[in-house]
Amino acid sequence: MSDNHTRKPVSPSGEPQYDFSQQVGHLLRRAYQRHTALFQQIIPDTQLTAAQFVVLCAVRDCGACSLSEIVKRTAIDQATVRGVIDRLKSRKLLGVRHDDADRRKVLVSLTPAGLELVDSMVPFAFDITEKTFAGFNPAEKLALVYLLNKMCESDVADLSGN
Repeated sequence: MSDNHTRKPVSPSGEPQYDFSQQVGHLLRRAYQRHTALFQQIIPDTQLTAAQFVVLCAVRDCGACSLSEIVKRTAIDQATVRGVIDRLKSRKLLGVRHDDADRRKVLVSLTPAGLELVDSMVPFAFDITEKTFAGFNPAEKLALVYLLNKMCESDVADLSGN
């Protein structure tokens, strides 16, 4: 590790200075930017965004599901999910219908074209994940995924007051 990652800048008063470049939020944002850039470079459907792919995968995994279920599964806010669903619906990748038991509830499901697209994109998604981990050994990959999951789980617990 280089010196700039181990030394903490010190203010004239001797207190450690805040180095934004070493803060978890900044590092997560940079890692996400790297991953998103890889997604855009590798995924062959140039109209498909990472958020759209995640929504398609969530709907594939749960079958016909409500908007709130998609929000919960993807951790994408409701307004964004609505826009994603509208765009995917206009591409005829998703179908939307009212629940027979509760007409107020809208159910979202994959169309055959949506299922075909998801299935054809999955190998590219695996490649994107591997390229995101470029330079990591297997233990580092496992550790990072474990720690990110732990962070996400503690976030859910913190938000629910537990």
